[in-house]
Amino acid sequence: MVKRIDVHYGGTLYSIGEESFETFSAQVAAALDAGHGWIVVNDGEGAPRPAHLLISPGVPIALIPIPDESEPEAAAEGHFTP
Repeated sequence: MVKRIDVHYGGTLYSIGEESFETFSAQVAAALDAGHGWIVVNDGEGAPRPAHLLISPGVPIALIPIPDESEPEAAAEGHFTP
């Protein structure tokens, strides 16, 4: 289980919470398959604001799953594999 997903886009760090890595990465892939599309992520810490990112071919994006350290298996393994 992931705690959140960090999203690096356009040199800025965004995040998404309460969503599985598989579901969110499928949204990104679907936007690319369609030629382009929007995804909604969080901008800011504390009181996040929605940010709408345009996903299109050639635009670099990185998804980094952040494990929930309170989960017993994550703490035992010391790493996360999506």
